[in-house]
Amino acid sequence: MMFSWIFILWLLQISKFVSAFILNISRCYYIITEEFHHEGDVVIGAFFPLHTYYTGKKMPHPTVPYLYLDNYIQYNFKNYQYILTLLFAIEEINRNPNLLPNISLGFDFYNVRFTEKETLDNAVIWLSALVQRKFLPNYNCKKRNFTAALTGTTWKTSAQIGTLLQLFKFPQITFGPYDPLLNDHSQYSSLYQMAPKDTSLSLAIVSLMVHFRWSWVGLILPDDHKGNKILSDFREEMERKGICIAFVKMIPETWNLYFAKFWENMDETNVIIIYGDSDTLEGLMRNIGQRLFTWKVWIMNIEYNVFDRADYFMLDSFHGSLIFKHNYRENFEFTKFIQTVNPNKYPEDIYLPKLWHLFFKCSFADISCHALDNCQTNASLDLLPSHIFGVAMNEESTNIYNGVYALAHSLHEMRLQQLQMQPYLNGEGMVFFPWQLNTFLKDIEVRNNRSLDWRQTIHAEYNILNLWNLPKGLGLKVKIGSFSANAPQGQQLFLSEQMIQWPEIFSEIPQSACSESCGPGFRKVTLEGKAICCYKCTPCADNEISNESDVDQCVKCPEGHYANTEKNNCLEKSVSFLAYEDPLGMALASIALCLSALTIFVIGIFVKHRDTPIVKANNRTLSYILLITLTFCFLCSLNFIGQPNTAACILQQTTFAVAFTVALATVLAKTITVVLAFKVSFPGRMIRWLMISRGPNYIIPICTLIQLLLCGIWMATSPPFIDQDAHSEYGHIIILCNKGSAVAFHSVLGYLCFLALVSYTMAFLSRNLPDTFNESKFLSFSMLVFFCVWVTFLPVYHSTKGKVMVAMEVFCILASSTALFAFIFGPKCYIILLRPEKNSFRHTRKKTHIPVPKL
Repeated sequence: MMFSWIFILWLLQISKFVSAFILNISRCYYIITEEFHHEGDVVIGAFFPLHTYYTGKKMPHPTVPYLYLDNYIQYNFKNYQYILTLLFAIEEINRNPNLLPNISLGFDFYNVRFTEKETLDNAVIWLSALVQRKFLPNYNCKKRNFTAALTGTTWKTSAQIGTLLQLFKFPQITFGPYDPLLNDHSQYSSLYQMAPKDTSLSLAIVSLMVHFRWSWVGLILPDDHKGNKILSDFREEMERKGICIAFVKMIPETWNLYFAKFWENMDETNVIIIYGDSDTLEGLMRNIGQRLFTWKVWIMNIEYNVFDRADYFMLDSFHGSLIFKHNYRENFEFTKFIQTVNPNKYPEDIYLPKLWHLFFKCSFADISCHALDNCQTNASLDLLPSHIFGVAMNEESTNIYNGVYALAHSLHEMRLQQLQMQPYLNGEGMVFFPWQLNTFLKDIEVRNNRSLDWRQTIHAEYNILNLWNLPKGLGLKVKIGSFSANAPQGQQLFLSEQMIQWPEIFSEIPQSACSESCGPGFRKVTLEGKAICCYKCTPCADNEISNESDVDQCVKCPEGHYANTEKNNCLEKSVSFLAYEDPLGMALASIALCLSALTIFVIGIFVKHRDTPIVKANNRTLSYILLITLTFCFLCSLNFIGQPNTAACILQQTTFAVAFTVALATVLAKTITVVLAFKVSFPGRMIRWLMISRGPNYIIPICTLIQLLLCGIWMATSPPFIDQDAHSEYGHIIILCNKGSAVAFHSVLGYLCFLALVSYTMAFLSRNLPDTFNESKFLSFSMLVFFCVWVTFLPVYHSTKGKVMVAMEVFCILASSTALFAFIFGPKCYIILLRPEKNSFRHTRKKTHIPVPKL
């Protein structure tokens, strides 16, 4: 709805003026001269570009008559503000009794046509005060007091006039953009630039790039010394901030030589920086407007009125552009002054009648082309649209205003000095040579308390303007932010993003990057041969994160933390161990308890049937010792389950080693007893003594003492301790017992395997003995299984980590203990419980062919 109203108002506004433009142009536009004089005791020379004469058949477009009045004259009435600013400053000074009392300032205006010959012609005419444009070098026809020349808007115009004025050390003040060439005192010792240096412009624009994350931008610059200097500044700032230049296009002096190639690769980026002055950029801006680049964000350093050039379409290429302008105080008195300006108030002004004729339907009343008829009674320049004439003082006008005050203060100081030296001159006109002003201009203070120390590097503040030109012709420049290089780091740039209007193609803040942003969890990998802003995204490595976008390196999570699945945050690892609550721990503990209970049950069976042949024949004492030891073997596995502590870590290995040593030594004693009983047909005294004294039973304490000695050395040198495993299980820190000395652990385990191997060998030798209850076969098979379990345990144990490693050791303890229990006592329990008829002496005598030796 708002857009519709704006569009209607725009159409009404345009139609208001077009009716006046279709008429034939009056002859007064040809007979009125290009220059005029405003009377004063001391005269300032003003050289401003207001209109240009075309020659040949070049024809501007006829639908924009307020710029192109006919086929040969082009007017730019926005620059008319320069004349009014000069007039406003002079009138303020002339009314000020404390500044140049009894001396009035005036000015001579000369139009600048942008050709070197005509520019120098006007400068010579002004210096000679000639009539009818006849040159008399070094001669002042009217004997007028010249003070200084105001020149602009480009450095070329100022340099051309400055070359001439330098011959006479004539003061020259430029109001156009600052140029380092004009600061060369060897060539222009009397030239003073009012504009501040653009030392902070590159920093300001790059700060805007950083704010909006624009890392891929284009540059369009003039192909001259200023363009090369600003390009160097941009490269330096962008390199520091990680911003890349997509392309650099230098504006040629002659478009015909470079026209087609210039527009190549323009679609590589959405953001393009344009730097230059109005004259340098005129052809570029016109071409951009004609091509309707409505999908670009243009960032500029000039308030160029590009929307005045053509009204073919409602859209404008520069809608949504951002403009960086020096921050000047707004002069409200100037706006009031504009409202009072009219042709009757300033009859010497040659442009006011033309403005009134064009925009307020006035007609020239006489041959002199100064009197007007049929004018609107309330006609005022502030009624004109802002894109035709602006009432707010712009940057160039502000420089003109400051320059006039600098001259006035310099004249005032020089006048005071003259009166001190020659008091009798009081009351007479001021007489001086212009070159004398140079001494006073160098250190003067202007009205806004800004020092004119021309060698000072000024870190100026910038206003950031947003161009609202939809519909085309609206031409609003809205302040949406500012930049101050003197502010603290991080507070230099201020923006009101909600006020920004972007080009119509963008529904949100435009993006401008060579590559898609790498989100959290990824890092950038630069592509070979490409700019650093062109990269690919790769996920962070294991246990590394990135919680910001576009990082070069991922950060490793600290010890005790792990990366989440998205790899954008480190989470604290939870403590874990083989607990009774875990399904695996619960299963192993249940198996251990059940087997222990079953072993105790078997002990009860053997005690109950202790007088039966099968129990007697297999050595009741050793069977009781073995069953009790197996019970402890099953129960010692519980030490490995639950949260480890130092005592538990020591008991794990010692109880396991001692219990299994007793069990294996008992089996060895059993096998040796059988071999001694059946392998010796006629036992000697020693063998008989061993059998009677039950010597094989001493094997148990002897083997146990050896194992205790190994465990003692282990505990004394490098005992087990509590350790943490942060890598085996994702997101967990496994608390487990470290074996301490690996050599000691493997020595203890090797000793057990040695006992198992010896027991197996002895049992294997007695496997075929003709005894009804001979258990050698079962003993040999149980030792073989025991040996295989622990030999297999070693590689599996070293290939697992964390809780699985602990569970593997528990499983081997249970498996080897179960093998001993099942293969040795399983067949006996079967006979005792299910085949009791075989557990009798009668059955024994039937099956036995060799008498059982008496022990």
